[in-house]
Amino acid sequence: MQDVPWDHLRFVLAAARAGSRAGAARALGVNESTVARRVAQAEAALGARLFERGPEGLVPTQAGAEVAARAERVELEVQGAAAAVAGTDALVAGTVRVSAVPIVANRLLAPALPALMAAHPGLVVELGAEPRNLSLTRREADIALRLARPEEEQRALARRVGSLAYAPFAAPGGREAWLGYEDALADLPPARWVEQAARESGLPVAARARDAETLLEMAAAGAGRALLPVAVAERDRRLVQAGPVALRREAWLMTHPALKGLARIRAVADWIAASLPRRSTRRSTR
Repeated sequence: MQDVPWDHLRFVLAAARAGSRAGAARALGVNESTVARRVAQAEAALGARLFERGPEGLVPTQAGAEVAARAERVELEVQGAAAAVAGTDALVAGTVRVSAVPIVANRLLAPALPALMAAHPGLVVELGAEPRNLSLTRREADIALRLARPEEEQRALARRVGSLAYAPFAAPGGREAWLGYEDALADLPPARWVEQAARESGLPVAARARDAETLLEMAAAGAGRALLPVAVAERDRRLVQAGPVALRREAWLMTHPALKGLARIRAVADWIAASLPRRSTRRSTR
């Protein structure tokens, strides 16, 4: 077995993450034939088959999964060295990929972007409004804002940056009903609260959605009451608060450990923390 250059291993890692040559090619900015050639070279050097082609794309073999895991550790070391060289005085420039649930990304972070852009003209923020948790270890995002204490991705760095208060909101004259979450999300704290409120009030759960952004629009259309982040819903003049604060969800900021020394990561992380609400001001009017 020959030594395998890192330049080959990064192609193996990209293919394992993407699950396809096309996806790996997009991530690395090359064509598919280059990915196929580099993976084949890695397999020849290692004397082992690293991928099988399954119905959903490339599937790492046992050897491939082990090589990809080791390649990720090499990647962390390379990126950590780059971050150390960059130092604390590096310019805040480059691209930072941020993931947050749609209602936070669209209603809290997006409106705050102009101030960040004005402060750092060389910075590019890719803001992903995702109901699912993107993986930091698979480099689907550089920073993730989660509304619960992280239990997975133990290698990621996490810090609590605040909390979001939730209260019921509805459109004036809207339907006397509740708006809840899909069954697949029944374990979310807001979903459990709505189900209990529906039982206690005797009002039906008239419609369901998979994220709070859609629930807000349903409530604004008069379909019923939705449990929403107060800091978001109180800004929407189509809605009035229909009850007191019902629960609070912790906001946790997660970053990839290899990126912690980069000035652009620190700048965006601090901006996210500053963009979260400190206190809600509107009182119940219904």
